[in-house]
Amino acid sequence: MATTSEKRRKSREQAFIILFEKSFNEDMTVGEIIDIAVEAEVIENDKFTESIVKAADENIAEIDKLIESNLKGWTMSRISKVSLALLRMAICEIKYFDDIPVGVSINEAVEICKIYGSDEDKSFVNGILGSVSRNAEV
Repeated sequence: MATTSEKRRKSREQAFIILFEKSFNEDMTVGEIIDIAVEAEVIENDKFTESIVKAADENIAEIDKLIESNLKGWTMSRISKVSLALLRMAICEIKYFDDIPVGVSINEAVEICKIYGSDEDKSFVNGILGSVSRNAEV
């Protein structure tokens, strides 16, 4: 039987996959992407996954503004799609899910980045999330 933290990790990984896919299919809604992914058995139907994805999508402009304000010598267009999807997911959790400790959101994003991203992505995501978490805007 999976523990709560294992279930949450899987939900976050699924949320990352949906947000990553959305970056390639901007004309599709996240609901459509979720439906297709569930039907194709890429992800399982999961309320926590859906809540992260929908909150991130609904607040994308605010989340991206927060990312941009914490970039040092970078532009949004330079960020890899893996890093951007993970940043959006984690910042969404940090900003809109009061019941999740900030450190957990950061750690989970970095752990997922170890699977899907490069060492550079991992360091970048950790650095931006650290900066965001210290910022009074959150």
